[in-house]
Amino acid sequence: MDQAKLDRMRKILSKLEDIKNTQESSIDKINHVITDLFQHPDAKLEKVMEEAHQRASDNVDMVREAIENYEERINKMTPE
Repeated sequence: MDQAKLDRMRKILSKLEDIKNTQESSIDKINHVITDLFQHPDAKLEKVMEEAHQRASDNVDMVREAIENYEERINKMTPE
């Protein structure tokens, strides 16, 4: 086992978690805008926000899957 490689992988995993959290925060902010648009409708902005929400959700799903796969690789390298 290469401890330096394992440490680097754990740092990358931490960054992936940060990316996921940032995307989730973006979704929350988009939801706030969508909620505001219920009271002040704007069809064009609603469409953009819905698309942004979908893209951010897709990003969260992709990053979450990458995290799970990367964690598995780290776990295989980690002695029990």
